[in-house]
Amino acid sequence: MTAKRALDLTVGLALLVLLSPVAAALALSLALKDARNARNAWPGPARGARGVWGARNGRDARGMREAQSLARVGPRTGEPRTGTGNARAGADARGSARVAPGNGVLRRRPVAGRDDAPFTLLTFRMKGPLASLPLLLHVVRGHMSLVGPCPLAPGHRESRGEGRRRLSVRPGMTGLWQISGRSELPWEERELLDLHYVDHHWLGMDLAILARTLPAVRRRHSTTRAEGRTSGRRARVA
Repeated sequence: MTAKRALDLTVGLALLVLLSPVAAALALSLALKDARNARNAWPGPARGARGVWGARNGRDARGMREAQSLARVGPRTGEPRTGTGNARAGADARGSARVAPGNGVLRRRPVAGRDDAPFTLLTFRMKGPLASLPLLLHVVRGHMSLVGPCPLAPGHRESRGEGRRRLSVRPGMTGLWQISGRSELPWEERELLDLHYVDHHWLGMDLAILARTLPAVRRRHSTTRAEGRTSGRRARVA
Protein backbone atom coordinates (compact mmCIF):
# COMPACT_ATOMS: atom_id res chain seq x y z
CA MET A 1 0.00 0.00 0.00
CA THR A 2 1.38 3.39 -1.00
CA ALA A 3 1.53 6.37 1.33
CA LYS A 4 -1.14 8.11 -0.75
CA ARG A 5 -3.53 5.18 -0.43
CA ALA A 6 -2.83 4.96 3.32
CA LEU A 7 -3.69 8.65 3.63
CA ASP A 8 -6.90 8.13 1.68
CA LEU A 9 -8.00 5.23 3.87
CA THR A 10 -7.08 6.88 7.17
CA VAL A 11 -8.56 10.31 6.50
CA GLY A 12 -11.46 8.96 4.43
CA LEU A 13 -12.59 6.54 7.14
CA ALA A 14 -12.20 9.19 9.86
CA LEU A 15 -14.27 11.71 7.90
CA LEU A 16 -16.86 9.09 7.02
CA VAL A 17 -17.37 8.17 10.69
CA LEU A 18 -17.31 11.80 11.81
CA LEU A 19 -19.73 13.05 9.17
CA SER A 20 -22.04 10.04 8.98
CA PRO A 21 -24.70 11.70 11.23
CA VAL A 22 -24.69 14.74 8.93
CA ALA A 23 -24.94 12.51 5.85
CA ALA A 24 -27.80 10.52 7.41
CA ALA A 25 -29.68 13.71 8.32
CA LEU A 26 -29.24 15.07 4.80
CA ALA A 27 -30.38 11.81 3.24
CA LEU A 28 -33.49 11.75 5.44
CA SER A 29 -34.29 15.38 4.68
CA LEU A 30 -33.90 14.83 0.94
CA ALA A 31 -36.00 11.65 1.07
CA LEU A 32 -38.83 13.43 2.89
CA LYS A 33 -38.67 16.34 0.46
CA ASP A 34 -38.69 13.95 -2.50
CA ALA A 35 -41.68 12.05 -1.09
CA ARG A 36 -43.53 15.32 -0.48
CA ASN A 37 -42.85 16.51 -4.03
CA ALA A 38 -44.00 13.17 -5.45
CA ARG A 39 -47.18 13.29 -3.37
CA ASN A 40 -47.93 16.86 -4.45
CA ALA A 41 -47.41 15.89 -8.09
CA TRP A 42 -50.43 13.54 -7.97
CA PRO A 43 -53.57 15.36 -9.09
CA GLY A 44 -56.33 15.70 -6.55
CA PRO A 45 -59.73 14.10 -6.90
CA ALA A 46 -61.51 15.51 -9.92
CA ARG A 47 -64.97 16.86 -9.71
CA GLY A 48 -67.49 15.01 -11.85
CA ALA A 49 -69.57 16.62 -14.56
CA ARG A 50 -72.60 16.78 -12.27
CA GLY A 51 -70.60 18.51 -9.54
CA VAL A 52 -69.15 21.02 -11.96
CA TRP A 53 -72.34 21.98 -13.73
CA GLY A 54 -74.85 21.23 -11.00
CA ALA A 55 -78.51 21.13 -11.89
CA ARG A 56 -79.56 24.67 -11.28
CA ASN A 57 -81.91 24.79 -14.26
CA GLY A 58 -82.92 22.86 -17.31
CA ARG A 59 -80.27 24.48 -19.47
CA ASP A 60 -77.48 23.11 -17.23
CA ALA A 61 -79.10 19.68 -17.26
CA ARG A 62 -79.27 19.70 -21.08
CA GLY A 63 -75.61 20.73 -21.27
CA MET A 64 -74.64 17.87 -19.01
CA ARG A 65 -76.59 15.35 -21.12
CA GLU A 66 -74.97 16.64 -24.30
CA ALA A 67 -71.51 16.32 -22.79
CA GLN A 68 -72.25 12.74 -21.74
CA SER A 69 -73.46 11.95 -25.25
CA LEU A 70 -70.26 13.35 -26.77
CA ALA A 71 -68.28 11.12 -24.46
CA ARG A 72 -70.07 8.07 -25.95
CA VAL A 73 -69.95 8.97 -29.64
CA GLY A 74 -67.40 10.71 -31.78
CA PRO A 75 -67.94 14.42 -32.33
CA ARG A 76 -69.79 15.36 -35.55
CA THR A 77 -69.36 11.90 -37.11
CA GLY A 78 -71.81 10.13 -34.82
CA GLU A 79 -69.48 7.09 -34.79
CA PRO A 80 -68.76 5.37 -31.48
CA ARG A 81 -65.38 6.15 -29.96
CA THR A 82 -62.80 3.40 -29.81
CA GLY A 83 -61.99 1.77 -26.52
CA THR A 84 -58.67 3.58 -26.40
CA GLY A 85 -60.32 6.92 -27.00
CA ASN A 86 -62.89 6.26 -24.28
CA ALA A 87 -60.21 5.25 -21.81
CA ARG A 88 -58.16 8.34 -22.58
CA ALA A 89 -61.19 10.61 -22.33
CA GLY A 90 -62.18 9.03 -19.04
CA ALA A 91 -58.69 9.42 -17.65
CA ASP A 92 -58.60 13.07 -18.66
CA ALA A 93 -62.02 13.71 -17.15
CA ARG A 94 -61.10 12.10 -13.86
CA GLY A 95 -57.67 13.74 -13.76
CA SER A 96 -56.05 10.38 -13.21
CA ALA A 97 -52.97 10.86 -15.39
CA ARG A 98 -50.11 9.97 -13.12
CA VAL A 99 -47.00 12.09 -12.71
CA ALA A 100 -43.65 10.39 -12.25
CA PRO A 101 -42.44 10.41 -8.63
CA GLY A 102 -39.40 12.37 -7.42
CA ASN A 103 -35.85 11.81 -8.53
CA GLY A 104 -34.54 10.30 -5.30
CA VAL A 105 -31.83 11.26 -2.84
CA LEU A 106 -28.70 10.57 -4.90
CA ARG A 107 -27.51 11.88 -8.22
CA ARG A 108 -25.66 9.27 -10.31
CA ARG A 109 -23.08 10.05 -12.97
CA PRO A 110 -20.75 7.70 -14.89
CA VAL A 111 -17.09 8.54 -14.35
CA ALA A 112 -13.81 7.17 -15.65
CA GLY A 113 -11.63 5.89 -12.81
CA ARG A 114 -8.04 4.78 -12.67
CA ASP A 115 -6.90 2.94 -15.82
CA ASP A 116 -10.16 4.08 -17.44
CA ALA A 117 -12.25 1.71 -15.27
CA PRO A 118 -15.76 3.24 -15.16
CA PHE A 119 -17.82 3.57 -12.00
CA THR A 120 -20.96 5.44 -10.95
CA LEU A 121 -20.27 8.63 -9.04
CA LEU A 122 -22.77 9.33 -6.24
CA THR A 123 -23.57 12.75 -4.84
CA PHE A 124 -26.53 14.13 -2.93
CA ARG A 125 -29.19 15.74 -5.10
CA MET A 126 -28.61 19.23 -3.73
CA LYS A 127 -26.38 22.25 -4.12
CA GLY A 128 -23.42 23.16 -1.95
CA PRO A 129 -20.31 21.41 -0.64
CA LEU A 130 -22.28 18.91 1.46
CA ALA A 131 -23.53 17.31 -1.75
CA SER A 132 -20.08 15.69 -2.07
CA LEU A 133 -20.28 13.71 1.19
CA PRO A 134 -21.10 10.39 -0.59
CA LEU A 135 -17.76 10.70 -2.40
CA LEU A 136 -16.08 9.55 0.80
CA LEU A 137 -17.51 6.09 0.10
CA HIS A 138 -15.70 6.07 -3.23
CA VAL A 139 -12.47 7.10 -1.50
CA VAL A 140 -12.69 4.26 1.02
CA ARG A 141 -13.58 1.73 -1.68
CA GLY A 142 -10.62 2.80 -3.82
CA HIS A 143 -12.51 4.32 -6.74
CA MET A 144 -11.35 7.83 -5.88
CA SER A 145 -8.68 9.63 -3.91
CA LEU A 146 -8.96 12.57 -1.55
CA VAL A 147 -6.75 14.55 -3.94
CA GLY A 148 -6.53 13.99 -7.66
CA PRO A 149 -7.64 15.17 -11.10
CA CYS A 150 -11.19 16.33 -11.69
CA PRO A 151 -13.57 13.37 -12.29
CA LEU A 152 -14.56 13.12 -15.95
CA ALA A 153 -17.07 11.05 -17.88
CA PRO A 154 -15.74 8.03 -19.80
CA GLY A 155 -14.39 9.08 -23.18
CA HIS A 156 -14.18 12.77 -22.24
CA ARG A 157 -12.04 14.83 -24.61
CA GLU A 158 -9.68 15.82 -21.77
CA SER A 159 -8.77 12.15 -21.20
CA ARG A 160 -7.71 11.53 -24.79
CA GLY A 161 -4.34 11.89 -26.44
CA GLU A 162 -1.91 13.79 -24.22
CA GLY A 163 -4.47 13.93 -21.44
CA ARG A 164 -4.80 10.15 -21.24
CA ARG A 165 -2.07 10.00 -18.62
CA ARG A 166 -4.52 11.53 -16.13
CA LEU A 167 -6.10 8.06 -16.03
CA SER A 168 -2.94 6.71 -14.36
CA VAL A 169 -4.20 8.08 -11.01
CA ARG A 170 -7.57 8.04 -9.26
CA PRO A 171 -9.83 11.07 -9.67
CA GLY A 172 -10.03 13.21 -6.55
CA MET A 173 -12.59 14.84 -4.32
CA THR A 174 -10.38 17.92 -4.46
CA GLY A 175 -7.31 19.00 -6.35
CA LEU A 176 -5.47 21.91 -7.87
CA TRP A 177 -8.59 22.65 -9.93
CA GLN A 178 -10.60 22.98 -6.69
CA ILE A 179 -8.34 25.42 -4.85
CA SER A 180 -7.61 27.47 -7.99
CA GLY A 181 -11.11 28.51 -8.95
CA ARG A 182 -12.87 25.30 -10.05
CA SER A 183 -15.69 26.19 -12.45
CA GLU A 184 -14.37 29.72 -12.97
CA LEU A 185 -11.31 28.31 -14.76
CA PRO A 186 -11.30 27.77 -18.52
CA TRP A 187 -11.10 24.10 -19.39
CA GLU A 188 -7.61 24.49 -20.89
CA GLU A 189 -6.20 25.76 -17.58
CA ARG A 190 -8.03 23.08 -15.61
CA GLU A 191 -6.56 20.42 -17.88
CA LEU A 192 -3.05 21.83 -17.38
CA LEU A 193 -3.52 21.82 -13.59
CA ASP A 194 -4.68 18.21 -13.64
CA LEU A 195 -1.75 17.09 -15.79
CA HIS A 196 0.67 19.02 -13.57
CA TYR A 197 -0.69 17.13 -10.57
CA VAL A 198 -0.43 13.78 -12.36
CA ASP A 199 3.22 14.43 -13.26
CA HIS A 200 4.38 15.92 -9.93
CA HIS A 201 2.09 14.70 -7.16
CA TRP A 202 3.53 13.51 -3.87
CA LEU A 203 2.32 13.24 -0.28
CA GLY A 204 3.37 16.78 0.68
CA MET A 205 1.41 18.24 -2.25
CA ASP A 206 -1.69 16.26 -1.22
CA LEU A 207 -1.49 17.57 2.34
CA ALA A 208 -1.04 21.16 1.12
CA ILE A 209 -4.07 20.85 -1.20
CA LEU A 210 -6.19 19.35 1.57
CA ALA A 211 -5.24 22.22 3.88
CA ARG A 212 -6.29 24.79 1.29
CA THR A 213 -9.53 23.09 0.22
CA LEU A 214 -11.80 24.15 3.10
CA PRO A 215 -10.82 27.86 2.90
CA ALA A 216 -11.37 27.74 -0.88
CA VAL A 217 -14.84 26.19 -0.42
CA ARG A 218 -15.77 28.79 2.21
CA ARG A 219 -14.54 31.61 0.01
CA ARG A 220 -16.52 30.38 -2.98
CA HIS A 221 -19.63 29.84 -0.84
CA SER A 222 -19.39 33.39 0.56
CA THR A 223 -18.97 34.79 -2.94
CA THR A 224 -22.01 32.87 -4.17
CA ARG A 225 -24.16 34.12 -1.27
CA ALA A 226 -23.02 37.70 -1.83
CA GLU A 227 -23.86 37.47 -5.53
CA GLY A 228 -27.27 36.03 -4.65
CA ARG A 229 -28.05 38.92 -2.29
CA THR A 230 -26.90 41.44 -4.90
CA SER A 231 -29.13 39.84 -7.55
CA GLY A 232 -32.07 39.87 -5.14
CA ARG A 233 -31.62 43.59 -4.41
CA ARG A 234 -31.37 44.38 -8.12
CA ALA A 235 -34.55 42.43 -8.80
CA ARG A 236 -36.42 44.30 -6.08
CA VAL A 237 -35.20 47.67 -7.39
CA ALA A 238 -36.23 46.74 -10.94
